[in-house]
Amino acid sequence: MATEPSKILESFSNPRPQRDYEINMECPEFTCVCPRTGQPDFANIHVRYVPAELCVELKSLKLYLWSYRNEGAFHEAVVNQILDDLVQAIRPKSMTVVGDFNVRGGIHTTVTAMYP
Repeated sequence: MATEPSKILESFSNPRPQRDYEINMECPEFTCVCPRTGQPDFANIHVRYVPAELCVELKSLKLYLWSYRNEGAFHEAVVNQILDDLVQAIRPKSMTVVGDFNVRGGIHTTVTAMYP
């Protein structure tokens, strides 16, 4: 079983594709690095989606989010990239990704990206 950061998002078949239901995930240990200062950014990433045929496998999501730990990324870019990668991996009916970033420099930032 993988224990290293990875950009690979795995999936499994939706157990109830005939029913619309919502999956909510909270990932409170997200970190990336400010591309200008190199300082760490900490965030709580919230993922909410209505699956179609596939669901995201949680261990792969954890390793995927971990892969950002040493990458420089603006808040807006990283939240949109997470949404793009998840949509590509599982093709949900709808999805929202929210990055709730810790205060840095006296500013609290929340970024919300939605599909479709």
